[in-house]
Amino acid sequence: MESVIFYMHPRESFEQKKLNKQQKRRIAQSREVAEKKGFIFNDLESNTVGLEPEETGLVITNFGLHVLVEGLDGAHCGNHYRCYKRANVPSLVAGDLVVWRNANPFGVVVARKNRSSKLARVDVSGKRKSVAANVSQIFVVIACAPLPKTNLIDRYIVAAEAEKIVVRLVANKMDLTDHKNLRYLEKVIGKYQHVGYPVIRSSVKIPFGINAIKDHLRNETSLFVGQSGVGKSSLLNLIEPTANSPTRTLSIANEQGSHTTTASRLFRVSSGGNLIDSPGTHTFSLAHLDSRQLMLGFKDFHPFLGKCKFRDCIHDEQSGCALVEATKKNLVSATRLKNYHHIRDELKIT
Repeated sequence: MESVIFYMHPRESFEQKKLNKQQKRRIAQSREVAEKKGFIFNDLESNTVGLEPEETGLVITNFGLHVLVEGLDGAHCGNHYRCYKRANVPSLVAGDLVVWRNANPFGVVVARKNRSSKLARVDVSGKRKSVAANVSQIFVVIACAPLPKTNLIDRYIVAAEAEKIVVRLVANKMDLTDHKNLRYLEKVIGKYQHVGYPVIRSSVKIPFGINAIKDHLRNETSLFVGQSGVGKSSLLNLIEPTANSPTRTLSIANEQGSHTTTASRLFRVSSGGNLIDSPGTHTFSLAHLDSRQLMLGFKDFHPFLGKCKFRDCIHDEQSGCALVEATKKNLVSATRLKNYHHIRDELKIT
């Protein structure tokens, strides 16, 4: 199972350089692959006939050999174009702003603009693979089925807090009033509301909560995250009916969702804002964070930091820990403190 990780590059360079030998070799390899698949390959260095002037565009999704770009300038504004990218352009994902040139039959991306943020996952080989860029707001979608994992929720929140991204929770499937997990879900909702995170209750079947989500989408580039099967794609289809995002039902045997979204895609919401739908996940990594970022990601811990008996307190059961005492008084969630230690141990922070 792949993990997912948030990390940011506030000032990534504007990439547009001369091609080196390795990049030229990649162009030749890409040309060979494209020709085998029946595509027309445009390497831009040997064939620039028909290329129009440079314009700004927005990446909607990445198909592998192509990216789908929405034109943001002139006659191309609002239209979608399949484009290759130059070999020296870094990887592109939904939400990226790019410089591109239109041509027939495919355009070409010649540069990627600075990113304010990006979401990436760690694949099975340990490499980071970008999922979405320039996100300003995250909606963590939970439900009574599959059972919410607070450790996963906290990982999303810690990553977002580290980069000052707005976090909202969506409690979906609230029409399942007789579900065995509903009482637990309510406890989870209360826990995060107590910390200060707003929770929107929603249902696709009734439906309700959809307009509340739409209100928060306006003027933002938002990302839906959460476990597979919580209903992210179903919510998307109600928020923006033109999305036609595929959906599946939960496995009856174990109430676990399956991945219906295979690549992140940006949707223009007709009522305002951009919404990126991302593949669901059951695990999440924070390997890019240090001990300070991890601690600051738990904002309900902040009032008690610096008040422990020992300066080097690691916030366990040792005498004099202000955080442990706060959990005994129900001022801090004991579950959140446990999740903090689980993440800390995983990151091998000393």
